[in-house]
Amino acid sequence: MTHNLSRRNLFKSAAATSLLPAMGGIAAFSPLAMAAEAPKTARTLKEVVAMTPVEMAKHSEVVQTAYRMITTAAEKLRNPTLRKTVLDILDNPVPTLDMSAEATTLAELKSLGLIDKDRTNVYPPLANATQVPQPFWSAPGSGYSSHHAYPGGLCTHVALNVAVAEAFYALYESVDGLKIDFDDAVGGEILHDLHKPWVFQWEADGSCRKELLLAGTGEHHVLSVAESIRRGIAPSFCVAQACAHEHPGSPAGEKQVVGWLRAAAVIAGVDPVKHGLLAADGKTLPLPRRIEGWVVHLADHDWVISVPACQWVVKALRRLAETTYGVKDEKTFNAMRNYVLCELTAMRLYGILSEKGEEAFAREVARVLKA
Repeated sequence: MTHNLSRRNLFKSAAATSLLPAMGGIAAFSPLAMAAEAPKTARTLKEVVAMTPVEMAKHSEVVQTAYRMITTAAEKLRNPTLRKTVLDILDNPVPTLDMSAEATTLAELKSLGLIDKDRTNVYPPLANATQVPQPFWSAPGSGYSSHHAYPGGLCTHVALNVAVAEAFYALYESVDGLKIDFDDAVGGEILHDLHKPWVFQWEADGSCRKELLLAGTGEHHVLSVAESIRRGIAPSFCVAQACAHEHPGSPAGEKQVVGWLRAAAVIAGVDPVKHGLLAADGKTLPLPRRIEGWVVHLADHDWVISVPACQWVVKALRRLAETTYGVKDEKTFNAMRNYVLCELTAMRLYGILSEKGEEAFAREVARVLKA
């Protein structure tokens, strides 16, 4: 693709950009922001407590809009086989990993130093081998004290990440002339957290399951890469996906990625070198190291603000819950928190809190929750 950015076109682009503040900024063009800003029907606390996290996410226009943004991005993947696989996973992220020999897998991971010696299992609970514990669109974005920690948080997290990956893809081509593989870069971002619906199952008190470590990182990461390998997705895609948590630009960083790929290969039942996940010596990624992994890694970096933002918003909600809504027990607060964040998003609420203060924050919460 050839890009001709003439002086005239540059000025036209600049002129269009200058209009954004008057039109509400970039958010004015975002279906996700529009869904959050749209008029809401406030529910009572009693109604909210009666809802499950899955019901909250199902009825949240914000969450469902984010999910549609992700599936729309998946529909743009070039390879039709990959496109179908990714869309199938988004529709039903049930694990296809062979868990029948878990004891053998656990022993091998221990022998390689990729799992804690005290662990007695490799996999999170799965009551029905043919059904994931929840849909992709109802899972939180991370652990309950981390980023996007609410029903549907995974969708709002991934929707932003994928938009960033697409932007990096376009900018690296237009600015540096790089020919990056769209499917590996954007597809790897779409699936980088594919097993969070399995890992972060909702608990009876409204919080979510605590994640365990696997190969030195959150287990969702290695399990997600293993799932991609298991489903026959190209090794280059799986390598890019594995770079979400770290990049191979330093020996220490690459060593971590190599460990995650080794662990994923054990779980998926393949040899990491023969499968094309690692270089011939097994010590590095395939050489030369491809840029798609850096795109996936960079695009996953909203956590540097979304972790503290979610934590600060939860603290503000807790103060509001006690002073305005009379909430004192944890289960009721979790339901309140889940519903409010599911409807308005933690990042949007933090923007209001940081810019306008707690009174404006309280008014925004009142849009969705009756006092």
